[in-house]
Amino acid sequence: MSGNPIVVLTALDVEYESVRTKLDKPRLYRHPQGTRFEVGRLAHGRARIALGLVGKGNQSAAVLAERAINEFSPAALLFAGVAGALHSDIALGDVVVATHIYAFHGGTSEDDGFKSRPRVWEVSHGADQVARHVARNRAWADELDDQEPTVHFGPIAAGEIVLNSTTSPHAHWIRQNYNDARAIEMEGAGVAQAAHLNRSLPVVVIRGVSDHADGTKETTDREHWQARAVANAAAFTTALAETLSAEEPQQREPADPKGTPMMSDTIRNVAKDNARVVVQAGHVHGGIRVSGEHGPPTDPATAIAELALRLRQARTAGHLDEDTYRAAEAELAAARETLQTTDPQDVGAVTLALKKVRGLVGDVAALSAEVASVIALVQGLS
Repeated sequence: MSGNPIVVLTALDVEYESVRTKLDKPRLYRHPQGTRFEVGRLAHGRARIALGLVGKGNQSAAVLAERAINEFSPAALLFAGVAGALHSDIALGDVVVATHIYAFHGGTSEDDGFKSRPRVWEVSHGADQVARHVARNRAWADELDDQEPTVHFGPIAAGEIVLNSTTSPHAHWIRQNYNDARAIEMEGAGVAQAAHLNRSLPVVVIRGVSDHADGTKETTDREHWQARAVANAAAFTTALAETLSAEEPQQREPADPKGTPMMSDTIRNVAKDNARVVVQAGHVHGGIRVSGEHGPPTDPATAIAELALRLRQARTAGHLDEDTYRAAEAELAAARETLQTTDPQDVGAVTLALKKVRGLVGDVAALSAEVASVIALVQGLS
């Protein structure tokens, strides 16, 4: 995995708080559009987590998952929460890890009934392998007070309703068309779709079983099974995040069919003295950046120093309040220190610090745009 954080999303406040308690001094991160995340490292671990609350439903989950992906460029996206079990062999408090996500509400209504037209997303092979390794290791459950839950792998059905019956039309529909689904919930399809649209970002949906979707939900809630299911899901999720963060990246030069290493996708042409460089390429894919001697700084450390000056000017002009200024200044200081002390340079950590600055100064359009340009400059180091 890269040095970028792992995004963990939840739907309910109780789920959010259960993951948050595992973070060491989480810091507020404000998205320019108002969404609030908290970012911190796992206590006694190395994983950096960007934690967000999406609320109920696949639609809001998809929108905020997309927002988190664009903002943090995460190494992986995990969703932690509760679900109703659909099979009797799954006990209350057990954990279900999705191998597939069914969006089961898709279909067409015809004269002879409703015909299913589901969408399905499959978890990536690599993420599935890591999740199974965490489950086999069993150390993830050491901190739990209760007996160690069983981890089940299988499809999860995601719709727009809370299923709490075994005899309703919806229950019959699920049994008839998705009888291999292990659990049912309301956000997994939205998260999976957002990840799919972002170059198949690794996504894992982890659910603690709080009921059996059989009409006993109020009873199981009174017996505190929701709290236990939340704790179990959070424990597995953070153990998975830690393991994903520990994975070493394997980078290799792409090869042609004959096995010969091919040219890198990035071409840098550097001109010295009075020389000029134009684009030297037959076909150009992606963006082109041309910088001159008298243009914006091309050294990240210099660019961050100039950004700090702009920050002070914005405070003096009254565009930033003192608390926002000090928080942004601290993030810039952390970015500068990381550039100076890490070898190789931890581009992910510097980028995250700068994105926090962008979130803090989002109301000042010119300053936010300048931060974005510095982020692009830093990302060019990788």
